[in-house]
Amino acid sequence: MSVLVFTLMPLLAGCSRQLPPDDSLVIGQVAEPRSLDPHVTTALNDFRILVNLYEGLVRYRPGTLEPMPGLAESWSLSDDGRVYEFRLRADVQFHDGSRFDAEAVRFNFQRMLDSEHPLHDTGPFPLAFFFEQVQRVEVVDPLTVRFVLDAPFAPFPSNLAYPTGLMVSPAAVRLYGRDFGRHPSGTGPFRFSDWQSGRRVTLTRFTDYHGEPAASRRLIFRPITDPMTRVAELMAGGIDLALELSPDNVAAFRQRPAYRVLEATGPHLWFLILNLRDGPLADLRVRRAVNLAIDRQTLVHDVLRDTAERAFGPVPRAFTWAVDPELSADPSASDEARDAQLDQARALLAEAGYADGLQLRFLVPRGGSGMLAPLAMATAVQGDLARVGIDAAIDSYEWNAYLARVNAGLDASADMAAMAWMTNDPDTLPSLALRCDARPEEGGFNSGYYCNPDVDALIERARQATDRDQRGRLYRSISRLVRQDVPWVVVASWRQNLVTRRRVQDLRLEPSFFLRLDHAWKQRGLE
Repeated sequence: MSVLVFTLMPLLAGCSRQLPPDDSLVIGQVAEPRSLDPHVTTALNDFRILVNLYEGLVRYRPGTLEPMPGLAESWSLSDDGRVYEFRLRADVQFHDGSRFDAEAVRFNFQRMLDSEHPLHDTGPFPLAFFFEQVQRVEVVDPLTVRFVLDAPFAPFPSNLAYPTGLMVSPAAVRLYGRDFGRHPSGTGPFRFSDWQSGRRVTLTRFTDYHGEPAASRRLIFRPITDPMTRVAELMAGGIDLALELSPDNVAAFRQRPAYRVLEATGPHLWFLILNLRDGPLADLRVRRAVNLAIDRQTLVHDVLRDTAERAFGPVPRAFTWAVDPELSADPSASDEARDAQLDQARALLAEAGYADGLQLRFLVPRGGSGMLAPLAMATAVQGDLARVGIDAAIDSYEWNAYLARVNAGLDASADMAAMAWMTNDPDTLPSLALRCDARPEEGGFNSGYYCNPDVDALIERARQATDRDQRGRLYRSISRLVRQDVPWVVVASWRQNLVTRRRVQDLRLEPSFFLRLDHAWKQRGLE
């Protein structure tokens, strides 16, 4: 009997003994959804439900982060890069029976972007800034819609593929108003059935779906906040899929033939924000010493048990066309290279006047979305820094209190802070967290107060470059400059994990970290 089973035997007695029907999939989620309105919520936990209920004008091509047609059959871009025109599918209806057309598209964007719209108060819409470049939305005819931007904006199609771009039923929003998030209506392969607070959200196959019918008749999303309880429910048969298990449990399930572990590295970064405004880290030599001291290989392999991979710059490696392969040539894998890096870090500290060491204050959350194992990672980082004479005192906070503190900007009382981002385009993280005018008091997330006008100029050029090869070259230049300046210590990209019972078929993880389940089904008699 494995250690995993032995540890969990007392828990199994308290788990559900009612096995899911063969035509249904039961998913163990990490939390209850906040809302089923895609324009209101920002949580990946919610998005995994929403992508089965709704569709957007475009979607990500399977297995990639490349936009492809969705509810739009095709689109075109004007020569000046300011006008996108979409031709819509003719055979689509919302779950409530109302028609999907160009007027419905205009309604969706006006509700988010126009403060004078009669249903704008059904928000707030925290990610509406993805579409802030939209000057107006024009209905050309029932199946043609035109977006006029105030300037060229290359990430626009990618932003449309994000859940904030999913299309909701105008009729349902008018009917339910602020309660629409509890009575959702989209065009996806599953329709909303019920939401029992604290217990489950149920979706059923949409029989009038315009595409291939969903393979399973029903999806049941159960909120199970404790990861060990998700493990126990999976082993007892109460759920078919378990999301976001601990590195140790993922490693254990890899050895068990009755289960399948799926993993996918997505556009995620876990990094340390460094305080460039106050204290020792305002000195580039000290920042470079910190960067050299941290052993990413050990963090990923030993602390995270290979549930993440090493990261090397501000653009996640999931955007293969935009990353610089030279940045990944990190020599720290060998013992000799690590010793050389540590010697170099000590020399930089001595040059900066810290030959006898220094103290830093390290802010860390106790949990949080995409934060991997923040306290364990922070402790390992603390140990790495101690090897070069840096005493990093860890100061931990609950997630919401932590975000409020860090997003307000680091000051003289904090030298560095752990952070994680999920992005949908190479533009997102540099634009929101590295530009000079993205400081917290100006509404941005540049909490370390980094400022390099050359980086700003490259970001702006990349946002307006509609040729992808040109954009890729610009992001590689951004990455090289940021690596020289070291405003962050970039450590790892999370491998999303999902463990299923062996009988679940035709399920794949996407680099977007969304969970499309329209093709998934259970094979009878297989365990």
